[in-house]
Amino acid sequence: MRLVNHERNAVDLRTTPVHLGLGSRAKPVEGFTWDPEVLQAYSAAVAADGAEGRMVMIFDGDGLGDHWESHPAGDELVVCLSGSVTVTRDVDGVTDRVLLGPGEATINPAGVWHVVDTEGPTSILAITATPGTDHRPRTATRPTERVATPSPEEAP
Repeated sequence: MRLVNHERNAVDLRTTPVHLGLGSRAKPVEGFTWDPEVLQAYSAAVAADGAEGRMVMIFDGDGLGDHWESHPAGDELVVCLSGSVTVTRDVDGVTDRVLLGPGEATINPAGVWHVVDTEGPTSILAITATPGTDHRPRTATRPTERVATPSPEEAP
């Protein structure tokens, strides 16, 4: 993973996110993956930007999101490019849902847990504050809910 200075070629935001940093700098992130080592290297490379840094990326999907996430460093902008997106937020135990169609956007406030679901083939653009981003598996209806595990006597 490396940040590229002065990229002159087209960048596919589905595979190569762009980091927006201090001084209005935009740098493609070559070799980016969701691997923990790459994420750690990315975080270290952009640490000086702090809460002002943003990752810009396009995601394609079709179905339910598999995790809740929260971005404590700043707000996240989610833009529906095509298809249909439902963003579900958990604000102090209260569920809030926003349905987006093409060209529509919503803002996930800093620190708010949210999950993104798509219906049919969908593309979204996300502009995300990345420092401290946390993910939790979608094993419950709320990110803070504990999932009951049956005792050995209750298990089938």
